Amino acid sequence: MTLPGAESLRKIAVVGRGTAGSLAAANVGLFHPGDYELHHIYDSRIPVIGVGEGSWPSLVDHLQQLTNLPHPVIQRRLNGTRKYGVAFEGWGHRNQDFTHYFTPQQVSYAYHLSADFLTDLLHESTRAHHVDAKVLDITRVEAGARVEFEGRAAEHYDLVFDARGFPRALDAGRQIDLPFIPTNSAIIRRCPAIVQEDRDGVVLRPTYTRAVARPHGWIFVIPLTSHTSYGYVFNRVVSDETEVEEDFDALLEADGVSGFEQRAVIEFPNFVHRRIFDGTVARIGNAAGFLEPLEATAIVSAQLQIGMILRNRLNRSVENLERDTPVVNRFLVDNMLRYALFVGWHYSCGSRHDSEFWRYARDHAWPKYRTATDPEQVGCDALRKFDEMLALLNETVIRQTVIREADRNRTYAVPQLPLTSYAQIAHGIGCYPGMESST
Repeated sequence: MTLPGAESLRKIAVVGRGTAGSLAAANVGLFHPGDYELHHIYDSRIPVIGVGEGSWPSLVDHLQQLTNLPHPVIQRRLNGTRKYGVAFEGWGHRNQDFTHYFTPQQVSYAYHLSADFLTDLLHESTRAHHVDAKVLDITRVEAGARVEFEGRAAEHYDLVFDARGFPRALDAGRQIDLPFIPTNSAIIRRCPAIVQEDRDGVVLRPTYTRAVARPHGWIFVIPLTSHTSYGYVFNRVVSDETEVEEDFDALLEADGVSGFEQRAVIEFPNFVHRRIFDGTVARIGNAAGFLEPLEATAIVSAQLQIGMILRNRLNRSVENLERDTPVVNRFLVDNMLRYALFVGWHYSCGSRHDSEFWRYARDHAWPKYRTATDPEQVGCDALRKFDEMLALLNETVIRQTVIREADRNRTYAVPQLPLTSYAQIAHGIGCYPGMESST
């Protein structure tokens, strides 16, 4: 079947070999029905950091579509376990532990996976010409985009997916800063496996990402079959790195972990790019926006960005491109900002730790969310939709009724975040009207 936009997408480039870039390259073959030339461009001198990652349920069937492999084979190839949600320890002012389950609870699951194994798996099912080169610049030009390289001639493409990662510094004209998310750094450690493979090599029993509140931030614990990935997420302006390392050691000792391999110390901005898509250049993954990994929004965001951009370019004739582009871009920016508001909201009631970090997160960072996402400043209504979700949730509590069937799966267009997710977090952190709150 010939799609209206296929003729205008004869030469496509994906820049970047991380998770988002590998997903984009694999998806071109899934979506494009005709003849095309795909260049997957990356600098082999830049390694993929093998960090254990969480995901959302949408990835399970998506990987099966991309690879044509059975689910058990995919899970084994990823050193994966089945993630049924996030287990929060010590968050909020109610001083209790709780779990954010995927819906339907105890049925829907995602993967805990090894990022480097995921990229290898995707490359096997991708038909592309691999270009090992350093990209100097990507610019929109007439009827396409121009990619400039170090040491080789520039190339012209009909569409370029830019998956080069987040910027070193934010530019207010290009990126929307998210100061209501209070973290900016992570220390990553690889520890011994705590989950053993079943007899057939596939872990079928439920596992959960742990999100453990600590004095300087929080620690994620992601169980894989090959190892366990630990990461301490903190704010390096509020906390000294040496103090964070010491508290990290204390948590590992309490968990009975005898040794670890230091994988990386990462500094990151929390932001959303104002121009995720300009018609010919599509920023995806960490180039489109970065949120701290509390709710594992990175992969699911990249899936949405890639799928929506390819569908738009292939299903619409090129004559509609100028009119379609701002609509697609606004939707993608709006989606990222709604994820950001959901993540930042987790900090609104503090934690069991009355520490400098948690006072900063609750009293100084989170109160900035309305200014940072003001519709006049960001060009979309993510804030209004967030307010509507909380209002609907609060109305349910005030009426002292269960969530109505008609409201149960309402997401306000944000994939994977139904009202039931808001309800679980609200109950867990203690953010309900009429209840004592720290905010």
